[in-house]
Amino acid sequence: MRCPYCGSEDTQVKDSRPAEDFTSIRRRRICPDCGGRFTTFERVQLRELMVVKKTGRKVPFDRNKLVRSFQIALRKRPVDADRIERAVSGIVRRLESSGESEIGSEQIGLQVLEALKSLDDVAFVRYASVYRDFSHADDFEKVISEITAKIGRDSTAES
Repeated sequence: MRCPYCGSEDTQVKDSRPAEDFTSIRRRRICPDCGGRFTTFERVQLRELMVVKKTGRKVPFDRNKLVRSFQIALRKRPVDADRIERAVSGIVRRLESSGESEIGSEQIGLQVLEALKSLDDVAFVRYASVYRDFSHADDFEKVISEITAKIGRDSTAES
């Protein structure tokens, strides 16, 4: 692992343990050349995934981009970072175990929408407005009425 401070390729692992979500290994490293300390995370990758964009262009799947999508949608919302990490890990696991090496960007977007729906209604509407390309206030009203109807169904089911 290359040192992020000096670029040395000779770093040493000082400590390894499972990360909080138990889907990765957290490693504390030290660089013998500059003394810099840093943390890396190691994850199992079942297969190399490619994302097929709407234009047909193919790009490598980027987990960090998925995390950023959640963070943007959930900005200033009271959702714990662990819940976000579990949602992202669940999506990645489903994508990797789907048996497909090429995944449509629409499929990923739908999975993000589904996860956001269970995490936070405001984040769901934010993401849906971009994902579904809202152009009028009516589009927001439709999604909000869907959420309101769902809340109504859930509260009557609990009674």
